[in-house]
Amino acid sequence: MRAALWLMALFAVAAVSALFAGNNHGTVTIYWPPHRVDLSLNLVLLALALGFLTLHLALRALAALLRIPQRARDWRLLQRERAVYAALLDAWFHLVSGRFVRARKAAEFMASLEESVQRSGEQLPHAGRLRAIAHLLAAESAHAVQDRSRRDSHFEQALEHTSKRDAQDAREGVQMRAARWAFDDRDAGAAMQWLDQLPVGAARRTIALRLRFKAARLSGKSRLALETVRQLTKHRSFSETAGRSIARGLAIEMIRSAHDQVQVQAVWDTLNSDEQGLVDVAVEAAERLMLVGGDVDLALRWVLPIWNNMVQSTESLTLAQKVRLVRVLETGFNAAQGVPDAAWLSRIESAQMGKPNDVVLQYLAGRVCMRLSLWGKAQQLLKQSLTRLQDPDLRRDAWRALAQLAEQRSDIAAAAQAYREAAKR
Repeated sequence: MRAALWLMALFAVAAVSALFAGNNHGTVTIYWPPHRVDLSLNLVLLALALGFLTLHLALRALAALLRIPQRARDWRLLQRERAVYAALLDAWFHLVSGRFVRARKAAEFMASLEESVQRSGEQLPHAGRLRAIAHLLAAESAHAVQDRSRRDSHFEQALEHTSKRDAQDAREGVQMRAARWAFDDRDAGAAMQWLDQLPVGAARRTIALRLRFKAARLSGKSRLALETVRQLTKHRSFSETAGRSIARGLAIEMIRSAHDQVQVQAVWDTLNSDEQGLVDVAVEAAERLMLVGGDVDLALRWVLPIWNNMVQSTESLTLAQKVRLVRVLETGFNAAQGVPDAAWLSRIESAQMGKPNDVVLQYLAGRVCMRLSLWGKAQQLLKQSLTRLQDPDLRRDAWRALAQLAEQRSDIAAAAQAYREAAKR
């Protein structure tokens, strides 16, 4: 199609030229005293066109002749640039292939090529970045083989090159790699220092947050690790399930590190509502608070939402979690002279009546009835729970409670039998 259009345009130009030249009787007269020269207008126009074309070609030829030295320099620079990029590719592929010594040598060769270009007075595009990436690859390769002295040498050069204007955007990557190397060396303090030097935007990136989380875990800073996990979960770097599991473990670590009521309360206040609603976290906090001699009523308030969830849905807690919750309630009631307050009595009674087949609630109700001196009802509930209790500790305590009830009735044989059953558990 294009050839046909060109052919039609050529015929059109030829037709127009023939019409113009065939009927053109104009002449051009040149006076050069004492001579006179008459020329056809067509000939003059043709001569002008040929003269212009000749002059144009001559100027282009002269320009090309004058550009030969520059083109030679450009060709040499192009060859060096290709060699630099070839060395970059070699270093990268050797690094990802696990050939770390070859990768380091290729990166060093790339750096030497770029320096030779600079010494020749030429400048490659993105020269600062190329120098920085060359030294960074060499440092990464040296780090992989535990050559720390060579790694630090190349790292310093990479950091120096990224301080220049044409390579400042690569500085964040160099700092992140330094933090990673410090973490690999088990130096959490140095890793945190490098991460703190990052700009605000770079520090919020997923890779930086992950590294900060690992460094915080390594240094034992559970609170910082918990804050980082929240950000990672918010950025969807961790799934909701994984983030909740990690947050639960960190919160429990923080609670266990508290040694008085003020510290336990401070840890609890740093947790958000979702973390406070985790079963293991709330139970652990209540246990710790009572262990350090804190406010029992406050501890029971912390586990109240867990209790409500258990009453509403039995499947919301595992058997182990139910047992821990019952243990916390028993400990709290013991601290309050063994008798729960009216609100908890009402809750326990309503829960046991609403779920009469729940063996853990049966056990708890039996223990509460025992504390209220309701011996008959306590014995009935404890005996019913014994046939289905799966937790060995609860079974032991149930037998011990039955032994105490038998002693209250002066039934020595029944008490001895209950104590023997408790000793088997």
